[in-house]
Amino acid sequence: MTAEVIITTRAAAGFPVFQGIGSGVVQAAYGVTEIASGNLLEANDIIKFCKVPAGATIIGGWIYGDDIDTGTETLDIDIGWAANGGTGTWDAVDTDGFGNLGTITGDAITDLKPVAGIIYPLQGLLLADGPITFTRETTITAIVNTAAAGGAVGTLSMVVFYLVD
Repeated sequence: MTAEVIITTRAAAGFPVFQGIGSGVVQAAYGVTEIASGNLLEANDIIKFCKVPAGATIIGGWIYGDDIDTGTETLDIDIGWAANGGTGTWDAVDTDGFGNLGTITGDAITDLKPVAGIIYPLQGLLLADGPITFTRETTITAIVNTAAAGGAVGTLSMVVFYLVD
Protein backbone atom coordinates (compact mmCIF):
# COMPACT_ATOMS: atom_id res chain seq x y z
CA MET A 1 0.00 0.00 0.00
CA THR A 2 1.23 3.50 -0.81
CA ALA A 3 2.15 5.67 2.16
CA GLU A 4 -0.33 8.42 2.89
CA VAL A 5 0.11 11.95 4.18
CA ILE A 6 -2.63 12.83 6.64
CA ILE A 7 -3.05 16.57 7.15
CA THR A 8 -5.21 17.71 10.05
CA THR A 9 -7.31 20.86 9.68
CA ARG A 10 -4.86 22.82 11.81
CA ALA A 11 -1.87 21.88 9.64
CA ALA A 12 -3.53 22.56 6.29
CA ALA A 13 -2.12 25.09 3.87
CA GLY A 14 -3.64 28.47 4.55
CA PHE A 15 -4.65 27.70 8.14
CA PRO A 16 -3.55 30.73 10.16
CA VAL A 17 -0.76 30.18 12.65
CA PHE A 18 -1.43 31.88 15.98
CA GLN A 19 0.82 34.88 16.64
CA GLY A 20 0.90 35.72 20.34
CA ILE A 21 1.81 39.07 21.79
CA GLY A 22 4.49 39.63 24.35
CA SER A 23 7.44 37.61 25.49
CA GLY A 24 7.10 34.58 27.75
CA VAL A 25 3.43 33.81 27.02
CA VAL A 26 2.91 30.04 26.70
CA GLN A 27 0.95 29.23 23.57
CA ALA A 28 -0.33 25.98 22.11
CA ALA A 29 -0.85 24.41 18.71
CA TYR A 30 -2.77 21.18 18.25
CA GLY A 31 -4.13 18.77 15.68
CA VAL A 32 -6.57 15.86 15.71
CA THR A 33 -7.05 13.02 13.25
CA GLU A 34 -9.62 10.25 13.19
CA ILE A 35 -8.37 6.77 12.28
CA ALA A 36 -11.32 5.15 10.47
CA SER A 37 -11.87 1.53 9.43
CA GLY A 38 -11.31 2.34 5.76
CA ASN A 39 -8.20 4.43 6.45
CA LEU A 40 -6.01 2.69 9.04
CA LEU A 41 -2.45 3.85 9.70
CA GLU A 42 0.11 2.11 7.49
CA ALA A 43 3.93 2.06 7.53
CA ASN A 44 5.44 5.32 6.20
CA ASP A 45 2.22 7.32 6.67
CA ILE A 46 2.94 10.88 7.79
CA ILE A 47 0.52 12.81 9.98
CA LYS A 48 0.89 16.59 9.80
CA PHE A 49 -0.65 17.60 13.11
CA CYS A 50 -0.17 21.36 13.45
CA LYS A 51 2.03 24.34 12.70
CA VAL A 52 4.01 26.64 14.97
CA PRO A 53 5.05 30.17 13.96
CA ALA A 54 8.52 31.42 13.10
CA GLY A 55 10.50 31.97 16.28
CA ALA A 56 8.55 29.34 18.26
CA THR A 57 10.53 27.80 21.11
CA ILE A 58 9.05 24.38 21.86
CA ILE A 59 8.88 23.70 25.60
CA GLY A 60 6.76 20.53 25.66
CA GLY A 61 3.66 18.75 24.49
CA TRP A 62 1.87 15.43 24.15
CA ILE A 63 0.64 12.89 21.65
CA TYR A 64 -2.44 11.12 22.93
CA GLY A 65 -5.44 9.15 21.81
CA ASP A 66 -7.36 5.91 21.76
CA ASP A 67 -5.68 2.50 21.91
CA ILE A 68 -5.47 2.12 18.11
CA ASP A 69 -3.53 -1.15 18.19
CA THR A 70 -5.09 -4.17 19.85
CA GLY A 71 -3.92 -7.73 20.46
CA THR A 72 -0.18 -8.17 19.92
CA GLU A 73 0.83 -4.53 19.46
CA THR A 74 3.18 -3.50 16.66
CA LEU A 75 2.30 0.19 16.12
CA ASP A 76 5.50 2.27 16.10
CA ILE A 77 5.29 6.05 15.66
CA ASP A 78 7.98 8.75 15.74
CA ILE A 79 7.26 12.42 16.48
CA GLY A 80 9.19 15.23 14.82
CA TRP A 81 8.87 18.04 12.31
CA ALA A 82 9.05 18.81 8.60
CA ALA A 83 11.82 20.91 7.05
CA ASN A 84 10.88 24.58 7.01
CA GLY A 85 13.44 26.02 4.59
CA GLY A 86 15.39 27.86 7.28
CA THR A 87 19.06 27.55 8.15
CA GLY A 88 18.76 27.42 11.94
CA THR A 89 19.96 24.55 14.10
CA TRP A 90 16.53 22.86 14.13
CA ASP A 91 15.13 23.86 10.72
CA ALA A 92 15.99 20.68 8.78
CA VAL A 93 13.55 17.76 8.82
CA ASP A 94 13.80 15.54 11.91
CA THR A 95 11.20 12.77 11.89
CA ASP A 96 11.93 11.69 15.49
CA GLY A 97 13.23 14.93 17.02
CA PHE A 98 10.45 14.83 19.65
CA GLY A 99 10.47 11.10 20.18
CA ASN A 100 11.22 7.67 18.83
CA LEU A 101 8.38 6.01 20.72
CA GLY A 102 9.06 2.39 19.79
CA THR A 103 6.13 -0.03 19.95
CA ILE A 104 3.10 1.65 21.51
CA THR A 105 1.14 -0.77 23.70
CA GLY A 106 -1.72 1.44 24.85
CA ASP A 107 -1.77 -0.53 28.12
CA ALA A 108 -3.03 1.10 31.29
CA ILE A 109 -0.41 2.10 33.86
CA THR A 110 -1.67 2.34 37.43
CA ASP A 111 -1.65 5.87 38.91
CA LEU A 112 -0.33 7.44 35.72
CA LYS A 113 -2.88 6.46 33.09
CA PRO A 114 -5.53 4.15 34.53
CA VAL A 115 -7.22 3.48 31.18
CA ALA A 116 -6.08 1.96 27.90
CA GLY A 117 -4.91 4.55 25.38
CA ILE A 118 -1.91 6.50 24.13
CA ILE A 119 -0.27 9.34 26.03
CA TYR A 120 3.38 10.26 25.51
CA PRO A 121 5.11 13.53 26.32
CA LEU A 122 7.29 15.10 23.66
CA GLN A 123 10.83 14.01 24.40
CA GLY A 124 13.80 13.33 22.09
CA LEU A 125 15.82 16.52 21.68
CA LEU A 126 13.83 18.26 24.41
CA LEU A 127 15.39 15.81 26.88
CA ALA A 128 18.86 16.07 25.38
CA ASP A 129 19.03 19.80 24.56
CA GLY A 130 16.14 21.50 26.35
CA PRO A 131 13.72 23.81 24.52
CA ILE A 132 14.38 24.21 20.79
CA THR A 133 13.61 27.18 18.54
CA PHE A 134 12.53 27.15 14.90
CA THR A 135 13.47 30.18 12.78
CA ARG A 136 10.53 29.69 10.38
CA GLU A 137 6.96 28.43 10.52
CA THR A 138 7.21 24.67 11.08
CA THR A 139 4.83 21.71 10.76
CA ILE A 140 4.87 19.21 13.63
CA THR A 141 4.54 15.63 12.35
CA ALA A 142 4.34 11.99 13.26
CA ILE A 143 5.55 9.17 11.02
CA VAL A 144 4.33 5.59 11.23
CA ASN A 145 7.25 3.15 11.19
CA THR A 146 5.19 -0.01 11.66
CA ALA A 147 1.45 -0.36 11.17
CA ALA A 148 -0.86 -1.52 13.93
CA ALA A 149 -1.35 -5.29 14.08
CA GLY A 150 -4.89 -5.00 15.39
CA GLY A 151 -5.93 -2.19 13.12
CA ALA A 152 -8.18 -0.49 15.65
CA VAL A 153 -9.94 2.78 14.91
CA GLY A 154 -9.99 5.90 17.05
CA THR A 155 -8.71 9.41 17.59
CA LEU A 156 -5.07 10.51 17.66
CA SER A 157 -4.18 14.03 18.83
CA MET A 158 -1.13 16.17 19.47
CA VAL A 159 -0.65 19.37 21.43
CA VAL A 160 2.58 21.41 21.36
CA PHE A 161 3.42 24.12 23.89
CA TYR A 162 5.69 26.96 22.80
CA LEU A 163 6.88 30.50 23.47
CA VAL A 164 7.64 33.23 20.95
CA ASP A 165 10.08 35.89 22.16
